[in-house]
Amino acid sequence: MPPLVQDLERRTFDYFWELGNPVNGLVPDRWPTPSASSIAAVGFGLTAYGVGVERGWISREQAVDRTLATLRFFARAPQGRNEQGASGYKGFFYHFLEMDNGLRAGSNELSTVDTALLLGGVLFAQTYYDRDDRKEDEIRRLAEKIYGRVEWPWAQERKPLISMGWKPEEGALKHDWQGYNEALLVYVLALGSPTHPVGKDAYDAWTSTYDRTWGKFHGDEHLSFPPLFGHQYSHVWIDFRGIRDDYMRKRGIDYFENSRRAVYSQRSYAIENPSGWKGYGKDVWGLTASDGPVDASFDFDGQTRLFRTYAPRGAGIEYTLDDGTIVPTAAAGSIAFAPEIAIPAITEMHERYGGYIYGEYGFLDAFNPSFDFAEAKLHHGKITPIGWVDGDYLGIDQGPIVLMIENHRSEFIWQVMRRNPHIRRGLQRAGFSGGWLDALPKARAAEAAPGKDG
Repeated sequence: MPPLVQDLERRTFDYFWELGNPVNGLVPDRWPTPSASSIAAVGFGLTAYGVGVERGWISREQAVDRTLATLRFFARAPQGRNEQGASGYKGFFYHFLEMDNGLRAGSNELSTVDTALLLGGVLFAQTYYDRDDRKEDEIRRLAEKIYGRVEWPWAQERKPLISMGWKPEEGALKHDWQGYNEALLVYVLALGSPTHPVGKDAYDAWTSTYDRTWGKFHGDEHLSFPPLFGHQYSHVWIDFRGIRDDYMRKRGIDYFENSRRAVYSQRSYAIENPSGWKGYGKDVWGLTASDGPVDASFDFDGQTRLFRTYAPRGAGIEYTLDDGTIVPTAAAGSIAFAPEIAIPAITEMHERYGGYIYGEYGFLDAFNPSFDFAEAKLHHGKITPIGWVDGDYLGIDQGPIVLMIENHRSEFIWQVMRRNPHIRRGLQRAGFSGGWLDALPKARAAEAAPGKDG
């Protein structure tokens, strides 16, 4: 493993360890700009602490104490329909919580997908901390409580699909999770619930829209979702190699291979660079949801171009949203899918731009070599000699970097999660079979224990 990738993993881990609130475990959505906590970032953090133990960056006792503080908070946080003074409702949690008291921040939504990303970390903790020890036993018990009380059928406002969320002021959000995107994890967790599961019809409805976005994009045939985070998030916790649901059996591949093709298609898009943006090429690529400089149009290369602040950047069958902003987590978080192109991208971005985009916690969220308009009133970041550079790190973009680097190095998180009964149950109820999912119940637990590379 190149020293730079090891350094990137460590720095990105430090985002969660150093910025997380040790009292309640909440992790900021972004830094250094003051922000609320993102519950998805908490899920990534809970998982990263185990990586820190395995790598020797923190002690197991330190990780246990931080994890226990986090799970105690979420197990006891107030739930209710009230607009203020609650952290969640029906077992779900608000997307953003105040860093100090953990209550709903502003008027943001109760989020089903962000709750699922939080639960990914909760269930990782449940399985990883497996010792016969009072604190680790409490972790396992609290994890079961937090997961078990989520009322997934309540979120099926328009059955059998699962709604994106809810607000006390207006009820269920108007949109449901339909495939393919990051909500694959939502459906696996909803199906796997030991207390409030949804039926298989929910998963069938989720996959029923897949054919709309199956096709060839820049040379690679796959199930498209333009921003690469949609190909990363569920794979952080679930090893999809060699296991297939009905849809992927029909297509003759698995979701891991699908994501590998999506990564290659994005790189091919960058090489072709149809919009002529600066910097794009075989080793500088990557579009995903990220910060951006402004919401305004400027003249670039003789054409009026619209630039965006935070937006779901991506390139795929559904749409292309590309304003020249490159997002390091798109390539770095894809390292497990395609290390042969992700590692050169990490290396080239660091060599070419590192003095401006690589800092205390690794890569800043995004940069845009094409945006050098000094007169612009920037929403984020600043203009530098290499163009616009974000000023913040984002927790939900840091998470896939550290965790997918570790999955590439040692398969650590995947191996832990293979042993979680809720994950296995959810996958089996969704119709997955093959590979480790069929073999694991017959294998000894020791054979599924976390490994580590040199």
